[in-house]
Formats: sequence, structure tokens, C-alpha cells
Amino acid sequence: MAGLAPGDAAPEIELEDERGERFRLSALRGRKVVLYFYPRANTPGCTTEACEFRDRAAEFAGSNAVIVGASPDKPAAQLKFKTGKSLPFTLLADVDRRAAKAYGVWKQKSMYGKTVMGIERSTFVIGEDGHIERIFRNVKAAGHAAEVLETVR
Repeated sequence: MAGLAPGDAAPEIELEDERGERFRLSALRGRKVVLYFYPRANTPGCTTEACEFRDRAAEFAGSNAVIVGASPDKPAAQLKFKTGKSLPFTLLADVDRRAAKAYGVWKQKSMYGKTVMGIERSTFVIGEDGHIERIFRNVKAAGHAAEVLETVR
């Protein structure tokens, strides 16, 4: 569903988190959710983005917002990323890319002259009622957390 827009109901996500436990997006109803998709754990851009969200986590919490990251990595890779970078939020293992496809972020990309499929770095701010409030597509990692924080305040 590449056509998601603000006001649409956020597609349900049910995936394993970094500890292999089941996560359901709808369980967070009543709180804002900052759902961000990133290409791969422990890569430079993804580390920059995750650490910026980590460093602003208290500010997000103060705005009743929960941060959730998702990438195609397996739970073990997500756990290594989370513990290695002291990330205080849930990381989802979207191994089969179900969530990425539902949110329209599994896209054709050009890398080193080749066309490949991959995650378009994107963030969705989901309101307390489960509807999308804001979408950031094809974002640059540096400075992104501050930009998102402004929308949840």
C-alpha cells in the first residue's frame, strides 16, 4: 500500500521484537507511536538515526510517544544492535518484509549502479487513535529524530 496518507488507519503490525517476543502495534493504542523503518541494523546511517532517537527518547516519552524501529534483520541482529547502542525502545524483526510492504517502504532502489529492492528510510507518526498523523519518506538519518520530535510535541 504505497498510497498511505495522513488520516489513514495505520496497518496492523504483528512481528517478533529483538527478544523474539510477539509485538502488536494495536497494543500501543492510546499513545502516539513513532514507527521508523531502517534498512539494516549496525550500519552507519541506521546507527546515526537510532542513536539520535535514543538521545531524545525522554523527550518523546514526555510527549506520550513510543518509539518503535523496524528493519528486515533477524531478532538476534536487532538485539545486538539494541544492546550495543543502548537503545531504550523496541526493534522489530520484519524478516519477511510484511510490515515494510504494508507501509509502502519496500521499494526499488539504485545502489552502486544496480537496481535492488530495499527499505526506503521512512517514519510514520501514528496518533493515539491508530491513524497516521504524519509521514516522513526517504529521510536523511542525521537530524531526523529532532524533526520528528517537533511533530509529536
